[in-house]
Amino acid sequence: MSPPRAVIVTGGGTGIGAAVARALTAGGDRVAIFGRRPGPLREVAAVTGAVDVACDISDAAQVATAVGSVLDRFGGLDGLVLNAGIMRAGGLAELPGPDWDEMLAVNLTGAFHTVRAALPHLLAARGAVVAVASVAALRAATGMGGYAVTKAGLTMLTQSLAVDHAHEGLRANVVCPGWTVTEMADEEMAAFGAARGGLGIGDAYSLVTSLVPQRRAARAEEVAAVVAWLLSDAASYVNGAVIPVDGSAAAVDVGTLPFDPRVQVRAVPRQDGS
Repeated sequence: MSPPRAVIVTGGGTGIGAAVARALTAGGDRVAIFGRRPGPLREVAAVTGAVDVACDISDAAQVATAVGSVLDRFGGLDGLVLNAGIMRAGGLAELPGPDWDEMLAVNLTGAFHTVRAALPHLLAARGAVVAVASVAALRAATGMGGYAVTKAGLTMLTQSLAVDHAHEGLRANVVCPGWTVTEMADEEMAAFGAARGGLGIGDAYSLVTSLVPQRRAARAEEVAAVVAWLLSDAASYVNGAVIPVDGSAAAVDVGTLPFDPRVQVRAVPRQDGS
């Protein structure tokens, strides 16, 4: 039986990050969860036995201190899950500059800070990195330009780690979840449903996933299971991979959707007016 690993999970207080903490600690790993809000971190720590570390990953100094505290406690580091992320809606034409800056600081630069602080110790352990990006990193969507750009950047950051350091034993992979039932997604579903006559959250999830081939949103535990597998020796030759966990949504050919009997297509005038 392999010894327990030491793993940092950023954004570990809610959603997919909390599910990853549950999955890893249930398997016997030692886990430290990072996040900006101490309350949710403490709640996850109380249930899982994870070590809660309040840390804003957009601040390089805080990250260095937080990673150092984990190393002092665990004596090393075998895995890093880059899960922290925020979403601010808006296409590139109307996205406020501060929203862009905030997403960039957390979703991409924060991941950079964390990797830089953790990398020497991950290399010493021949460890693994898993980034939680999004299907938005693979497919553009209306009104999501800034978020998509930061998640695409996170994907390339992770693949660059694999290319640069695979010969030193590091593995670095990406999971790209589609709609997943989490606290953040619940808020999006509430807003989406309110704009459509008071549609409930469950019905909103059903509507937004109605054209997903698997016909539902993911559970956070389903995404966490893929993350845990990528961290494990079972994925020892998986490196630089980008794995959608989206019920096959990214595989859909949108040009064939009008042939789906569930879809009603409205005729729209061509831009030339004809």
